[in-house]
Amino acid sequence: MQPSSEQRIKMYEMIVTSREFDDQVMAIYYADKTPVFDLGAGRIPGEIHSSHGHEACGAGTIIQLTKDDAITSSHRPHHHVVARGIDLKPFAAEIFGKATGMSGGKGGHMHLYSPEHNFSSSGIIAEGMGPAAGMAMAFKMQGKPGVGVSFMGEAAANQGAFHEVMNLASIYQLPYICVIEDNNWGVSVDKSTSTAVARNSDRASAYACHGEYVGTNDPDDIFVGMHRCLERARNGQGPSILELKTYRLQGHMLGDPMPYVPQEEKDAFIDCTVSYRAKLIAEGVLTEAQADDIVARAVAKVTEAIAFAEESPYPDASAAFENQYVA
Repeated sequence: MQPSSEQRIKMYEMIVTSREFDDQVMAIYYADKTPVFDLGAGRIPGEIHSSHGHEACGAGTIIQLTKDDAITSSHRPHHHVVARGIDLKPFAAEIFGKATGMSGGKGGHMHLYSPEHNFSSSGIIAEGMGPAAGMAMAFKMQGKPGVGVSFMGEAAANQGAFHEVMNLASIYQLPYICVIEDNNWGVSVDKSTSTAVARNSDRASAYACHGEYVGTNDPDDIFVGMHRCLERARNGQGPSILELKTYRLQGHMLGDPMPYVPQEEKDAFIDCTVSYRAKLIAEGVLTEAQADDIVARAVAKVTEAIAFAEESPYPDASAAFENQYVA
């Protein structure tokens, strides 16, 4: 199934909004950490793992999910938040550590939570798989609609959680999809050095489930691949591994200049915000003016969200003792 023109325009909106959000956050992040980079300094202390280059992965998959479907994201979650339609104001406020944030300012950019949107993220590698598969099991046991979808990077497929979850998901034929965003680098280790197989989607054969590979970083192709996996999940045909070949246009985290990436690989990077815009205009889905208008609206929306975050209060110190789990 190919995406409609309306869906393609919506995916472009998701892509440019995510990019604008990351661009504005990145500008503030670096402005407070000069002339010498200090990870703990500024209005946004700590790590930020931006979605630069990954935006198509979120758009092409999440646009097809319903409110009944559950999503777990990774340490690189920004494009998933945008594609899920979560309000940018609490999203931005969480990154600034403010009380109005998605997790009350306690989680930061890697630990984002929205029950309303069946969405959560975790900075622990591959650990979003278990909760997503658990939700898929709950959907199946209760006879409810819904698919559990987890997102992670290619290096996470070498974690024990990956093998445990995929094995159980296949045994119980769960409506579960493991989406792997392959940007070739696990921090500074390239995939060929760390992983025995060229494609993690090929590992599906070890679990007697479906494997799907999309090698273009094009939202339309990602949409088609995700649609096949969703059809299987919704029709009781069990789990899938959907591997998306994408590109990381910034370092593993902001402040990482990527000296380990060969220059020829950097030169070959394809920016989906540029390529998809050109494609939609060439095919008559958008005009230049309409594309410019989408970008302008994204800039205004993100600017408003960042201003909200900057103006919001920090949590009261007493809030440190709230929402805690005690064994």
